[in-house]
Amino acid sequence: MKGNSVAVIGAGAFGTALAMAFRQAGRDVTLWGRDAERMAVLDVQRDLDTVFPGTALPAGIRATADLGEAAAPAVIVMAVPTQALRQVGEALALVLPQGRAVISAAKGMEQRTGAFATEILAETLGAHRFGILSGPSFAADIARGLPTAISLAMAEAPDAEALAHFLSSPGLRLYHTTDIRGVEIGGAAKNVLAIAAGIVAGLDLGDSARAAMITRGFAELQRFARAFGARPETLMGLSGLGDLVLTASSPQSRNYGLGLLLGQGRSPREAIRSGKLAEGAFTAAILAESATARGLEMPIVDAVSAILEERLSVGDAVRHLMARPLKGE
Repeated sequence: MKGNSVAVIGAGAFGTALAMAFRQAGRDVTLWGRDAERMAVLDVQRDLDTVFPGTALPAGIRATADLGEAAAPAVIVMAVPTQALRQVGEALALVLPQGRAVISAAKGMEQRTGAFATEILAETLGAHRFGILSGPSFAADIARGLPTAISLAMAEAPDAEALAHFLSSPGLRLYHTTDIRGVEIGGAAKNVLAIAAGIVAGLDLGDSARAAMITRGFAELQRFARAFGARPETLMGLSGLGDLVLTASSPQSRNYGLGLLLGQGRSPREAIRSGKLAEGAFTAAILAESATARGLEMPIVDAVSAILEERLSVGDAVRHLMARPLKGE
């Protein structure tokens, strides 16, 4: 890679954690956030208590609200939620020089259009090299330097390999691939399935039910991804099965936490308002619609979408799923 700098667009927990990992990789990092006052204070005081209590922003990371400054590095990592990606991309397009590598760390599909992250970036930014970063990872683990492995997909194999080496640190290991759509779908679908896993836990249906849900949910994820030409090895890897296992089994997961509240009897509106942003809440409906449009059967995703839209109660959803006709695996 030319140069030694990388920018992270988005100063939430995950973006900040990635910035810290990239710094551990020896890179000069610019961390951009939209709140000018907060970023100015952070750049001076280095206090990360709002995202990681008791932690300081490492030296070598520049905090800024100046998008032009953040656009200078040759490598840009977009760590903003999927539903905000288009707006941030349109603003970035005004200041982004040509020939950049722009990598999204968002996990979801755009609610209004059904677009994937790299499609949104291509529409808003024009001619650049786009990629996706996804896999089983919690921000707190990355920030602490705990061993974490995720996938990086770029259209060209040399780009994917070079950027994986460039961004990997002692604690964050990047595996490279050219299967962009497979990595994107794994990250988007697993969030919806994690909500289902949380519902199972909230209803106290037992570990056997949760294991069955994860397994059958993974079958749905594979079915959807294959329709877009995803590779089997991608789906069985970090950004597919690996991310699903993590997100659908840990209370640290925002999507699992949302499902837990739903299973415990909270209404969708209450559950969404009471927790942190869960991307699966925005992805469920468009994922279900996309599957139906392609003639794909995804009953768990359909059930989560119906619950979130208050078309189906949690109890009725479970009964409908258990009453489905028996068939072979």
